[in-house]
Amino acid sequence: MPFQKVQPEKLSRAVVRQIELLILRGILRPGERLPSEREMAEKLGVSRPSLREAVAELQERGLLISKVGAGIFVAEVLGSSFSDALIRLFADHEEAVFDYIAFRRDMEGLAAERAARLASDTDLQVIDTIFRKMEAAHSKRNPADEARLDAEFHMSIIEASHNVIMLHMMRSMYDLLREGVFYNRQVMFKQRTTRGTLLDQHRAINTALQARDPQAARAAIEAHLNFVSDALHDQHTADRNEEIARQRLQHEEARG
Repeated sequence: MPFQKVQPEKLSRAVVRQIELLILRGILRPGERLPSEREMAEKLGVSRPSLREAVAELQERGLLISKVGAGIFVAEVLGSSFSDALIRLFADHEEAVFDYIAFRRDMEGLAAERAARLASDTDLQVIDTIFRKMEAAHSKRNPADEARLDAEFHMSIIEASHNVIMLHMMRSMYDLLREGVFYNRQVMFKQRTTRGTLLDQHRAINTALQARDPQAARAAIEAHLNFVSDALHDQHTADRNEEIARQRLQHEEARG
């Protein structure tokens, strides 16, 4: 019979597998610093030599990186799904903005539906905590904080959907948004009427998720991103009309 004796797993290999899963599940995020060697060894219940062996293997595989004087960090394993040339093309053509929002609407609608069904109580608590911070930032009228928390809120829903492929793909997409490739989220949070509407929409999303209502959660996400799309379309139209008017004025002035 082709059976072999089961060999106990090396401690370093068990550590590798645990860190791998934390990265895969998005718990350890790209750029995040790991605890000190002493703290990690204590938490994992292994010796420092076993931990060093595991870290060395993960570094060799490109999942962890060492920064002199700073520590061990999760590598930027996501990268971009797009070439630099295509990213520049996205930034230069507004139709990419609306395709991006439509893509997010479909994917996040699915994520919200899954989260309402599959999220743990802790997942839902994280989402609710971020929303409470959004309310606090709104009352302080801080567009930068509101924009940052908006991204965290949406990503927390994707994390709560418990689909690792969706998680890493959408995190990569959010990186492009954070870098201003598609539109500047802060601009939207500077507008008084828009700010209030956005907060109400996020409240509706949170309420549906806390109630574990998949259909309501998906509908709330879709309504929110439809609003964002319409608001950006109106802004683009206004900017275009203003540019046309400026060109006409310049032409008339040139004619004397």
